[in-house]
Amino acid sequence: MGTSNANFIDLVRIYFRSGNGGAGSAHLAREARNPKAGPDGGDGGKGGDVILRGNRNLWTLLHLRYTKHIFAEDGENGAAKQCFGRDGKNAIVEVPLGTIVKDPETDELIGEVLNDGEEVIIMKGGRGGQGNVHFKTATRQTPRFAQPGEPGTEGWLALELKVLADVGLVGFPNAGKSTLISKLSNAKPKIADYPFTTLTPNLGMVAYRDHQSFTIADIPGIIEGASEGKGIGLQFLRHIERNAALLFMIPATSPSIKKEYKILLKELQAYNDEMMDKKRMIAITKCDLLQPEELKKLEKKVPADVPVLFISSHTGMNLTELKDKLWVLLH
Repeated sequence: MGTSNANFIDLVRIYFRSGNGGAGSAHLAREARNPKAGPDGGDGGKGGDVILRGNRNLWTLLHLRYTKHIFAEDGENGAAKQCFGRDGKNAIVEVPLGTIVKDPETDELIGEVLNDGEEVIIMKGGRGGQGNVHFKTATRQTPRFAQPGEPGTEGWLALELKVLADVGLVGFPNAGKSTLISKLSNAKPKIADYPFTTLTPNLGMVAYRDHQSFTIADIPGIIEGASEGKGIGLQFLRHIERNAALLFMIPATSPSIKKEYKILLKELQAYNDEMMDKKRMIAITKCDLLQPEELKKLEKKVPADVPVLFISSHTGMNLTELKDKLWVLLH
């Protein structure tokens, strides 16, 4: 990844291990009345699985950032008197919706979690061994052996999150994305005025009419060359893949709105051609910084092939209209 920004967690590597199955028991019953009571060894318990569970209250993988190992419990061994060993406890890992699990070596997709409460087994525990009771036959009355438990599985896996949001904000640093999120939703992003302030995708829930809502995600600053892996670009671009609509944000003070829009589009296209299929609109931000007559002139200098709205998060200008337009775009 080659980046040093510690706060932007959308990728964690963890060493997982599922539980070993317990061994079956090879116990032979010894009863005073019946010295040849025969085999009575119980089965071993099953080893615990490693399970990912979707949790809609989580937005990042931050909570797993310092977790290096996650182990499920081993199954108990079987015992005499046909006592079965207890199954090992599963290791359940809560993850945000949209988390995918990959083999870090081969990049092979192992599973993905999309719904709240959905459980995906990423490593199965070993089966418990059968006790010697199972091996008794007419000719073999006292089997003195039982099955060992199956071993569990272990290894490194990568969890990767692509933010699931309805609207992704696209723009250079300082386009006013964080401010807009804090105005439209209850999210309180940390805001400062230098490139790459937003190192975690900020997600905001935007309340809409009649108790409806949609999510809006600031996809941290794209810079020219991001698609070639310059800066922190690539990591961020991954987050846009799943957005339903894109809101391009370009400040009214930009030297050329058309040019800036082109650059942003080019970045997205270079990263993934499918980005071009998404619905999009442009918000010209920071309009409070211009005089009304300057704004009038600006209206002639915007791209013609995409809906454009002039807004100011600072004064609230056109923010209700923006919500309406985004809602229409999404539905």
